[in-house]
Amino acid sequence: MTQKTVLLAEDDASIRLIVNQTLVSAGYAVRATSSPDALERWVRNGEGDVVVTDVYLTETAIFELLPSFRLARPDLPIIVMSGQNTILTAASAAQHGVFDYLPKPFDIDQLTDLVDRALKDQSRSKPALPLNDSEDGTLPLVGRSEPMQEVYRIISRVMNTDLTVLIEGESGTGKELAARAIHDLGAQRGGEFYSLDLAAMPTEQVSRELFGTDDKPGIAYQSDATIYLDEIGDLSAEAQTQLVKLMREEGSARIIASTRQPLSSLVDSGAFREDLYYRINVVRIDMPELRQRKSDIPELVRTFLIRAERRGLPNKEIEQSAMDLMMAYDWPGNVRELENLIFRLAALSPDATITQRDIERELRAESLKDLNGNTSFESEIETLLHRYVMADLLKGAEDGEKIHQDILERVERPLIRLALSVTSGNKLRTAALLGVNRNTLRARINALGLTEE
Repeated sequence: MTQKTVLLAEDDASIRLIVNQTLVSAGYAVRATSSPDALERWVRNGEGDVVVTDVYLTETAIFELLPSFRLARPDLPIIVMSGQNTILTAASAAQHGVFDYLPKPFDIDQLTDLVDRALKDQSRSKPALPLNDSEDGTLPLVGRSEPMQEVYRIISRVMNTDLTVLIEGESGTGKELAARAIHDLGAQRGGEFYSLDLAAMPTEQVSRELFGTDDKPGIAYQSDATIYLDEIGDLSAEAQTQLVKLMREEGSARIIASTRQPLSSLVDSGAFREDLYYRINVVRIDMPELRQRKSDIPELVRTFLIRAERRGLPNKEIEQSAMDLMMAYDWPGNVRELENLIFRLAALSPDATITQRDIERELRAESLKDLNGNTSFESEIETLLHRYVMADLLKGAEDGEKIHQDILERVERPLIRLALSVTSGNKLRTAALLGVNRNTLRARINALGLTEE
């Protein structure tokens, strides 16, 4: 069997060396370069069986060279590596017909597996319309964290197909933005994008919009359209039946659905048709909660400040301690909560710089609103205490003072840990935040074993 040759283009010498050695160990011949001119010359000369390249080689974007590669070698598989991990990078890779897109950092064994599969695969996607990459606040989805990279990869794979997509995730994670990215960046961008909030629309209106009336055809019969069904689990039984029939027909609109609760649980309870579930759940995207991708918060904040300025609000900067506090917060409302906070401060803060105190004030106000608006917090605490106390009683413990002290420490330890986190370890500010003096705080930190944290 003839040894296959990999054309490796990477301007980082250390990465080039590691990838080179790994591919040679896997049994491939490797020609490595940091020069886009050398790579283009090799491709035009018919050398190599697969290309592994970084997005940027010195000052040259590989996407500028791919059209000529396609003309010269239309069947040559290309794998793109990138540290510029945005949704448009993944989308551009898909639009230019690359075999796969691999965000840095990556598992080196994953790259070897991709090279293996690229050489075995005979199908190649055709390039579509070019995209304009930007870092100016206009990206449909923002974030370079690992969870978002998985979202981008799935979007890049499905955007030029008509496959049905199910997007799951908590409220505020950006499910509709992902749906719009699939439509706007893909082959169906020329058609209409319709968004229906099924939780807010009466059943009769949903039916009219989707399936039409005697006088007006429904949007579901537009073959070039994309229909986003938000909270698909709220679709009525009658509409579910109609949707199943529709999805059996050729020439209907593409369906992208979302849900904040797993559809599988609704199927198990009989509230959602199993056959519709399998038709909807062809490709699934799990939108990560913001607390799972906190490394994206600084980029999100900068993006929202740019968008706020474009809407006529004053230009704002943000101090590092304020950013640290936002990184420590868990954002139960996800990206939407963060966006609303930044827009509110951009509109109402009198100063040019958003400070830590501004963030503290807003988050405290939201927390008090949540606590005063419902009893869920006290209910959750009561449930936890009931389990704990009952477990102690069942073990035969009768020392009420011990239980009391133990519970206080279990509550106090995470409370102090959180306060230290949001103040970046500043003991004076932590004491002020908790409403105790500094000596008391120091004593409690030592007593609870938090000295090293």
